[in-house]
Amino acid sequence: MKKKRKFPYIYIGLVTILMYIPIIVTVVYSFNASKISSVWGGFSLTWYEALWKDREIKEALWNSIVLALSSCTLAVFIGTLGAVGMSKTTSKFNDLISYLATLPLMIPEIILGMVFLALFSAMGLPFGMPTLILAHTTFCIPYLFIMVSARLIGMDKSLEEAARDLGATQVRTFFDIILPQLVPAILSGVLLSFAMSFDDVVISIFVTGPKVNLLPIKIYTKLKTGITPEINALATIMLAVTILFVLLSRLIGRKSANQ
Repeated sequence: MKKKRKFPYIYIGLVTILMYIPIIVTVVYSFNASKISSVWGGFSLTWYEALWKDREIKEALWNSIVLALSSCTLAVFIGTLGAVGMSKTTSKFNDLISYLATLPLMIPEIILGMVFLALFSAMGLPFGMPTLILAHTTFCIPYLFIMVSARLIGMDKSLEEAARDLGATQVRTFFDIILPQLVPAILSGVLLSFAMSFDDVVISIFVTGPKVNLLPIKIYTKLKTGITPEINALATIMLAVTILFVLLSRLIGRKSANQ
C-alpha cells in the first residue's frame, strides 16, 4: 500500500522536473557572464544591459505591447457584448454559438495562421500591424467570452430586475448594475489574453509584414544562429511578464467567483 501511495508523488515529481528544469536553466544562464551559454562564467547582468541598449529589441517590445493592447481592447468589446447578448437570449442555437465562439482556442495555431494568411491574401489586405491585430483579436475574444459568461451565470438577476422595475432603461441598467459586476471577470480575461497575445509566435509569423518586428518573432529568428545569454535574458523577461499576467488573471478571477 505504501508503494502505491508513493507512486503518484514520484510521478508528479518527475513531470515537474521535466517541465521546469529547462525554464530554471534558462533563467540561471541569463545571468551568465560568459558568451557561451553552456559555460558558466560567473554572475553578471551584462546581457540585460545589452538588451536595454538594443534598439531593435526595444522596437520589437513596443510593437508587441501595442499589438497586445489593441487586440485586448477589441476583444473586450466583442467578447463582453457577445457574452451579455447570449445571456439575454433563449435560442436553441445558444450552445452552438457558444461553441463557435470558443473554437479558436481548440484549433491548432498553425492551422489558424494558414487560414488567416489565405483570408487576408484573398481580401488584399497589406500584411502588417492591422492584420496582426485582426488575427490576435480572434483568439483573444474566447478568453473574454468565457470569463464574462462564467461571471454572468453567478450574478444575482434580481438586481437587474429591480433596476428595470424602478424605471431604469436597458442601457443604464447595463452600465450601472451589470458592468460593475463584470469588471473583475473582464480584467481577468484581459490579463490572460494579453499574455497569450504577447507570447504568440506561430500565428504572428503567418500574418506579420516585413516592416513590423515583434518580440517573440525576434527571439525565434535569433535562435537560428544559436542560443546566447542575451536570448536567455530576453526569454526570462518574457517569462516573468507572462507569469505575472497569468497570476493576476487567476487572482482577479477568484475574487470575481467569490463575489
